[in-house]
Amino acid sequence: MVLLLVVCPVAAEGSPILLQLHLEPTQGCSCPVAEDMDPQGTLGNVQAAEAVTVPIKNDFPTREEQISTLKSTPEFDVLIIGGGATGCGCALDAVTRGLKTALLERDDFSSGTSSRSTKLIHGGVRYLQKAIMKLDFEQYKMVKEALQERANLLEIAPHLSAPLPIMLPVYKWWQLPYYWIGIKLYDLVAGSQCLKRSYVLSKSRALEHFPMLRKDKLVGAIVYYDGQHNDARMNLAIALTAARYGAATANYTEVLRLLKSTDPGSGRQRVCGARCRDVLTGQEFDVRAKCVINATGPFTDSVRKMDDQEVPNICQPSAGVHIVMPGYYSPDNMGLLDPATSDGRVIFFLPWQKMTIAGTTDSPTDVTSHPIPTEEDINFILSEVRSYLSVDVEGRSLSFLWQGYLPYFSLSTCCLSEVFSVTDSCGSCHSHTIGIFFGFVLGQITALMQRRAVPFVTLLRVRRGDVLAAWSGIRPLVTDPNSKDTQSICRNHVVAVSDSGLVTIAGSSKTIGLLLQGAEDWSPTLYIRLVQDYGLESEVAQHLASTYGDKAFEVAKIAQVTGKRWPIVGKRLVSEFPYIEAEVIYGVKEYARTAVDIISRRTRLAFLNVQAAEEALPRIVDIMGKELHWNEQKKKEELEAARKFLYYEMGYKVKSDQLTDSSEITLVPSDIERYKKRFHMFDKDKKGFITILDVQRVLESISVQIDEKTLHDILNEVDLNKNGQVELIEFLQLMSAIQKGHVSGSRLAVLMKTAEENLRQRVVIPVDRSGGGL
Repeated sequence: MVLLLVVCPVAAEGSPILLQLHLEPTQGCSCPVAEDMDPQGTLGNVQAAEAVTVPIKNDFPTREEQISTLKSTPEFDVLIIGGGATGCGCALDAVTRGLKTALLERDDFSSGTSSRSTKLIHGGVRYLQKAIMKLDFEQYKMVKEALQERANLLEIAPHLSAPLPIMLPVYKWWQLPYYWIGIKLYDLVAGSQCLKRSYVLSKSRALEHFPMLRKDKLVGAIVYYDGQHNDARMNLAIALTAARYGAATANYTEVLRLLKSTDPGSGRQRVCGARCRDVLTGQEFDVRAKCVINATGPFTDSVRKMDDQEVPNICQPSAGVHIVMPGYYSPDNMGLLDPATSDGRVIFFLPWQKMTIAGTTDSPTDVTSHPIPTEEDINFILSEVRSYLSVDVEGRSLSFLWQGYLPYFSLSTCCLSEVFSVTDSCGSCHSHTIGIFFGFVLGQITALMQRRAVPFVTLLRVRRGDVLAAWSGIRPLVTDPNSKDTQSICRNHVVAVSDSGLVTIAGSSKTIGLLLQGAEDWSPTLYIRLVQDYGLESEVAQHLASTYGDKAFEVAKIAQVTGKRWPIVGKRLVSEFPYIEAEVIYGVKEYARTAVDIISRRTRLAFLNVQAAEEALPRIVDIMGKELHWNEQKKKEELEAARKFLYYEMGYKVKSDQLTDSSEITLVPSDIERYKKRFHMFDKDKKGFITILDVQRVLESISVQIDEKTLHDILNEVDLNKNGQVELIEFLQLMSAIQKGHVSGSRLAVLMKTAEENLRQRVVIPVDRSGGGL
């Protein structure tokens, strides 16, 4: 007799809970259920087998081999539908206990909720508060088990997860002891698995750790620790580990219907498999199994209705929107918790991948494969962020300013993407890489390097244009069909077994103590070997080590030689981020089959900066095309699909909505005259519009050449009516939107401004994509 522990890591906003299911790989087609199931059909609390019963392989099969296994295997012990965190966790636990396991995912692994979380591994401070206030023992157990799971994930995937201190600022004296007691109870519930003990900070120390905090009325702060991880890569690591243990896992394999047979003992219809379709080839085939598990998150009810059309819905989906802002909005290693927003929700403000995540919202939504962030939710998050940031932060204008000082530059006129240094008021030097449109004559470079920072004053708020990416994730809140109160939301997990034996798992559950893909030989200093052995940039090496763990060497081995003195290998996909071309090739090995898979889940580029992701797309598609033998038509389709994904699901659409042909011009008359003069420097013939030829003429007069495609892209960003030219009113609409903070990083705006300044000086303008936001 074999016992199965159904498992998964933390899904978006969910707390991980132990979920136990008793299975017997017996003869016949019927789905086995727990022997100790009570008459109402709920599962008893059984003990799982402790030892892993199968060896792990050095590598995982190709997707084609996995599909072949699914087709050729007469019957599996377990078939899991859903390749998110819960489904992949089920597969890993089942296969390591000797069960013949199959997993089917309609899209890509972690394409839904499991890649769109707040990136935290947490027990839920607010759930503990509710457990205490309402004397709710179930809530308490959920927090307790979630904190155990937090410690477990940090142990089994140390390259993908790490402790993160989170600050809770206090603005009223009476809140200090109140919050302190609550956080100390959080530590107490974690027990020996407490990451680090919480502590209290004075006002001055709080501002030292988090300089961006609003200073007025600040009493102090409390700092506690939770875990943070790369959610999509964690999900993928579980899937790949399951594949290495022998599970037949296949993405882009859709379940069309469930298969049923008659149980000879009871005469009842039993679920015994599924009719599937390979989405990539269109081929259909059957996968048979003794037990079928529905672990489809928000799509739980659609699979349940394949079993029984009359079954009531149990999923009540909730949408959570997050935004990503530049990294300078938060310290490198300190998060922020707003425990009570203006409407009673909780907002996290966290550093992640050298950027800043803010979220989440919580509102009812419809179930969809393509959730879209709304402008209303984005503005709500921005409003809450502004309420906690100081005037100093709200007063910064361009994204290259630091504490109110203009930077001085160390530039080469031959490069498009340059490194510049910024000196702040404390005398510290900060280096950033960003495309910028300031040019300098070669003979003046030495003099310019000697220029000091100049004070600069601006009154702009935290800008809407600083939103680099935005996404919406669907949290599958469920009601328990076994409960008397079927209207109440279950914050824990739900396990339901239908009359025909379909096992539905809704909610989250617990991982097992197996090291995941990449964790075995990982160490915090592994990246140094990558730098020394392969000649990778330090930033790239750190990224590879924290993404692939000990498998980073496999990526480094296939990295292309740059032809430069340094780095020796590792061509970046875009200059601002450490993702390299070799990761696209390795991503294909990791079952990536679309460009969206690469930009959103194998790398996290789409979640960090949608403009950078769009820029990287053509090269990504070219590399994937060679690996997967795509023709030109297929490449074109992939580009279009990926751009559509960025436009709707990752917040690019809301960028376009900030500047339209109906945008209001709110400039004062003096500004209008100033911008008209700038415009007419390019529109010499007073046509009322400028074209590529006009821009080329001005650039040639200052000895600068920019390729026509780049110029077309620059003008197209502002060509609101898409007639191939930028009209005066469109330029004024752009400048008005920039002044209001709705748009930032406009290449045309910066180009025209610096051209105006440098025409008198005849200086050269290097050009690259600006690092602006949405």
